Amino acid sequence: MSSANGIESILRRHANAGRESLIPILQEVQERQGYLSKEAVVQIGRHLGLPASKIYGVATFYNQFRFQPRGRHHFMVCRGTACHVKGSSKALEMLMKMLKLKPGQTSRDGLFSLEVVACMGACGLAPVVNLNGEFHAKVTPRRLAAIIAECRRMEECSHVQA
Repeated sequence: MSSANGIESILRRHANAGRESLIPILQEVQERQGYLSKEAVVQIGRHLGLPASKIYGVATFYNQFRFQPRGRHHFMVCRGTACHVKGSSKALEMLMKMLKLKPGQTSRDGLFSLEVVACMGACGLAPVVNLNGEFHAKVTPRRLAAIIAECRRMEECSHVQA
């Protein structure tokens, strides 16, 4: 791996690190890359003297870690109690169907990604979907279809302008 991806500089800051530094290193690498690549996992494993399988075991235990880059339009669906009661499962089903993705996946073209989160702390707005940091309150399947259509229109416009 090249130093251009920043992993080497992160590992240098953790020069004498042991396995107790694994999670902070994973967090820093994900912050830098946006996800944990296979190459990063292998490089971290070599640095810490841990097999990649051990690193994957730890990283998959915590839902904060991703193994694919996010799409340009990243949807997060809240599945907390209030959102669940107010119908977030319908919102999730609609997104999965329209985007042809399962939670944790990114579309091949890198346009969309989908994530399920336990709670966004916006219970009074349930059900809530977050798109690239913007909250959409009291979402319905119809409203989600309009949001996705707008994302696609934005992409078409950006291709025409390019």
